[in-house]
Amino acid sequence: MSVARSKASSRSKTSVAALLTALLLVLLAAGCTSGDGSEPESRSSSPSGTATDAKVLAVKIDNVAPARPQTGLERADIVYVEQVEAGLSRLLAVYSSDVPPVIGPVRSARETDLELLRQFDRPVLAFSGAQSRLLPAIERAPLDAVPPSAAPRAYFRGAERPAPHNLYLRPERIPYTASGTEAVEALGLRFGPAPPGGSAEDSRTVRFPAARTTFTWSAERERWLVSMDGSPARTSEGEPLGAATVIVQDVTVRPSAFGDRSGNNTPFTETVGSGTAHVLRDGKAYEARWARTAADADTRFSTPDGERIDLAEGPLWIVYAAR
Repeated sequence: MSVARSKASSRSKTSVAALLTALLLVLLAAGCTSGDGSEPESRSSSPSGTATDAKVLAVKIDNVAPARPQTGLERADIVYVEQVEAGLSRLLAVYSSDVPPVIGPVRSARETDLELLRQFDRPVLAFSGAQSRLLPAIERAPLDAVPPSAAPRAYFRGAERPAPHNLYLRPERIPYTASGTEAVEALGLRFGPAPPGGSAEDSRTVRFPAARTTFTWSAERERWLVSMDGSPARTSEGEPLGAATVIVQDVTVRPSAFGDRSGNNTPFTETVGSGTAHVLRDGKAYEARWARTAADADTRFSTPDGERIDLAEGPLWIVYAAR
């Protein structure tokens, strides 16, 4: 009888141990599951796990012929056109009111971006990477940097183009949620009626050493249609790409302490200071002045008489033209 009780007690202990082991395995599996990459990462936390309340998302976008047409560019609130190595152009698209599901092709950040983005309240910057000597400056900058190394599941390579012109971003997988407000408001700008005067203008071209951007007024679309290097710019769906307001801002473009692998110096565009500009809206060109007193200050655009210039409703393109 004692032998039978001993065997029953042994079986009972074994069953309890088996149950505890099975429960532990289930808990471990639930806590360690990483998924297959098809589920989006939380947008309420940054790559380091801290919350972000950034008002705008800035994405560095490729702008050479193999990168066109770009994806999601037409839904940007603001598009900056800046000069990079070898006289080429690159774009910095800023989103806030409307963020598309895919944006790209995404390319590397530049020193100019860090000063330019100081106008916004700690924006999120998505970019493919940067040269090693610039990385410490990016880390110190008042922005949330989200390259592929920080959010690998947010980026993917498209099969239809060769690298490096095929890296795309899925914004829903990074720590950013659209505020629903226009990014121009973060710059202290506003939409409103055109100032008095102005001169009729059909087209305006801004030339870099190895690139050019042309804006042609379309009364039918009420947009300045964009051309890149002589070819009409289009969305990934084949629609014309256009801007409601274009600001050609005359700035100083000087050499920086950085360069690319081919030995080309990286130009630095000075966006703090003051100078002349031309504002294109509603088929007219208006002479203007711009002023930005410090890196963390807004850029003010005004008439020669000092009156603020308002924007036409719709996308804003700002082109930095070397003076």
